Amino acid sequence: MIPSAILESALYVTDLHAAETFYRDVLGLDRIAKVEGRHVFFRCGTGVLLLFNAEATKIPPAPDAWLKVPAHGTVGEGHLCFAASADEIAGWREHLAARNIAIESDFEWPQGGRSIYFRDPSGNSIEFAEPRIWGL
Repeated sequence: MIPSAILESALYVTDLHAAETFYRDVLGLDRIAKVEGRHVFFRCGTGVLLLFNAEATKIPPAPDAWLKVPAHGTVGEGHLCFAASADEIAGWREHLAARNIAIESDFEWPQGGRSIYFRDPSGNSIEFAEPRIWGL
């Protein structure tokens, strides 16, 4: 058995409102679910990006809760990479600069393909990269 794809990815944030605004207004993702103070979820292509208030996900569900998702989470900054073509990366670079979002790194990988890195409001490392960096 081999998984066929990653369905969802999660980032843990310190300010859920700022994160929601960033991923909706700056990155243009469509919000598909929200529980105030706990999480906000966005559609991204065929997958879903889950943004969790890190402190809220440490609390296990009540014994009689209908949704039995176990407590989970992490501490510190995470990383997420969005796929983008070379032309899209150039466009994202301009888009982010127009919003005063600093690019931390912009480079060509030795095996081919370009990446740019920047931070979300919680300090997570966000990347746009050409899929060919992974031979895709």
